[in-house]
Amino acid sequence: MALNVFDNDEFRPPVWKSYLYQLQQEAPHPRRVTCTSEVDNRPKYYGREYHGMISREDADQLLSQAEGSYLIRESQRQPGTYTLALRFGNQTRNFRLYHDGKHFVGEKRFESIHDLVTDGLITLYIETKAAEYIAKMTINPIYEHVGYTTLNQEPTLKKHLQHSLDEPDGRTRRKDERNSEERLTSLVRRATLRESDLAPKYEKVHNFKVHTFRGPHWCEYCANFMWGLIAQGVKCADCGLNVHKQCSKVVPNDCQPDLRHVKKVYSCDLTTLVKAHNIKRPMVVDMCIQEIEARGLQSEGLYRISGFSELVEDVKMAFDRDGEKADISCTAYEDINIITGALKLYFRELPIPLITYDAYPRFMEAAKVTDPEKRLEAVHEALKLLPPAHCETLRYLMAHLKRVTQCEKDNLMSSENLGIVFGPTLMRAPDLDAMTALNDIRYQRLVVESLITNDDMLF
Repeated sequence: MALNVFDNDEFRPPVWKSYLYQLQQEAPHPRRVTCTSEVDNRPKYYGREYHGMISREDADQLLSQAEGSYLIRESQRQPGTYTLALRFGNQTRNFRLYHDGKHFVGEKRFESIHDLVTDGLITLYIETKAAEYIAKMTINPIYEHVGYTTLNQEPTLKKHLQHSLDEPDGRTRRKDERNSEERLTSLVRRATLRESDLAPKYEKVHNFKVHTFRGPHWCEYCANFMWGLIAQGVKCADCGLNVHKQCSKVVPNDCQPDLRHVKKVYSCDLTTLVKAHNIKRPMVVDMCIQEIEARGLQSEGLYRISGFSELVEDVKMAFDRDGEKADISCTAYEDINIITGALKLYFRELPIPLITYDAYPRFMEAAKVTDPEKRLEAVHEALKLLPPAHCETLRYLMAHLKRVTQCEKDNLMSSENLGIVFGPTLMRAPDLDAMTALNDIRYQRLVVESLITNDDMLF
């Protein structure tokens, strides 16, 4: 008997809604109206559908024979510009036509005029026939009931799976489980993996990118068909969730990145990385700090002295390749400055800095407060603007740097010196001119210095 994780109603697979798919099948097909005479100065990227400089009235007459008929003409009012004339809904519609290596009238770009017209007819037909239906697509989503791209139901699913395996015919079920693995969703597969009780469930927005789906595809939020030939919807680059563009605006911030999509450590969004690996902080931060503290914090100029850049890059490549299995031991890298350099490089290459762009102005304002107590209160308020994963990583780093300062007699690294090193590393101002950025360096130092000195009160 094969394992079926959907025996319980709670895990019943979604019912895909085919109404929009049927409409796409009913949409008019393109009918090219060819020009029978030779046309001078025809653009090389147009074919026999190009009719030269003809009037709207002439185009309308040529297209009156059938729905889906189309041609291209040069504008009489604006010579050198081109118009796609298309018959739909018993009337001729005119669209300004562009070419930049691909053909387009809006956001979508097509290899051929035929594909552009096909997609346009599908869109016009569906939006005409189902405008009200489309407007209500997001009202009763399947996403909230199935949630198979999130970890919201992991404990329940895990319990359900274990219950199935513990039944009298459990051995048979275990054998059949291998054969039914392809039927399990990515959530169920992830739900059976080892969970870390220490890893919090950080909230994360989906990283949606416009995507072209090959073959029929259904939205994983509303269960409706994703119509069109190209760019039918968006796909989360971190977890693989596929949804309509309009559905992406209402999807919860519950992205659970999949390691199949997250292929590197450096230059990866911090929250994405920790969620993909189900850890509290980036492993590169934990591993580097643990290695540095294990070797001792007495090394003179710790974090100020740079290691050989080639070896720092080697450490980076090791983390990107091996993740938490990367070897950064003393045997592999004898110079402790290589490890400190790799840690600083990680923070510098974050696409969103550890102290985020959104929080940056508040930290700058706090640094400019002259009264020490009020400045500390302002920094505390600014910390609340950081995403949880960023705040936790910053807390861990500051506690470490505090321990570095406790060995200042040997390493000569005070909180002020560390502020100079880590200020520009942890904070980057968005879109500032060179002079403003230069002026900010002083306040960046003050922010980090304050965080180190008062880490026990601020976190």
